Amino acid sequence: MTDDPRQTVETPSGKDAAYENFPVGSWLLPARLRPHIAVFYRFARAIDDIADNPGLDAGEKVRRLDGFEKALLDRDANGPAYQTAHRMRDSLAATGVVADHCVDLIAAFKLDATKLRYKDWDDLMGYCVLSAAPVGRYLLDLHGGSRDGYASSDALCMGLQVINHLQDCKDDYLKLDRVYLPMDWMAEAGVEVTALAAERASPALRRVLDRTLDATEALLKDAKPLPGGLASRRLAMESAAILAIAERLCGLLRRRDPLGPRRVQLSKGMFLACCVKGAVGALL
Repeated sequence: MTDDPRQTVETPSGKDAAYENFPVGSWLLPARLRPHIAVFYRFARAIDDIADNPGLDAGEKVRRLDGFEKALLDRDANGPAYQTAHRMRDSLAATGVVADHCVDLIAAFKLDATKLRYKDWDDLMGYCVLSAAPVGRYLLDLHGGSRDGYASSDALCMGLQVINHLQDCKDDYLKLDRVYLPMDWMAEAGVEVTALAAERASPALRRVLDRTLDATEALLKDAKPLPGGLASRRLAMESAAILAIAERLCGLLRRRDPLGPRRVQLSKGMFLACCVKGAVGALL
């Protein structure tokens, strides 16, 4: 039994910044903004954990996510169970960033609660516009924007989202019966979703994984202009580091099997090397 009233709504998974494929609020970013980035990450992590909790049914997940949205948007909603949303609301007021990005994330996690399959790549990208693009858009707005708008940021964030889907494709299927691989590509390869439960990827499933990586690498190519268009030099360094991480992860997923016993992810050394490469490249 816990004394924390948030636990009546939130369902912490134990995942933290170390789990992510990108540096969360790293030293590359301005110190004055890092507390706000931490609040945003805490908000996103809380609603993601609700959507991913196998112990809650879809209706209960949506009910709790609706509560987060009300607490975020209603200045008079101050119940203790939604303190994380209240802090996000206060942070948005302090920084002048609109709430739309947080609302889009909530909409994405409602989809996670109710939608288990994506018919094609465009359908999956529609989900990623809600689940991933808002993260980059929030950071752009917080750091003064970009002369190129949101397009290259969206491409990077959506690419990272698909990379994460590939890393976790087996767990997502086994624990939540959720599949983010395009169903038409699965059908064309002659592979059923049950193949995701195997100890290793079959040749047919490998073709689908590689096709998904092809499309992801096209997104990363579209993201290349991002660092050069940003108003913030520090965010440019961070985004270049994240782009280097994403490219390295795609290479690893080409060579390693995401159905294997160990999650395909960068070692600490690889992660640091990508951060340095990206940051120095942005400076030069």
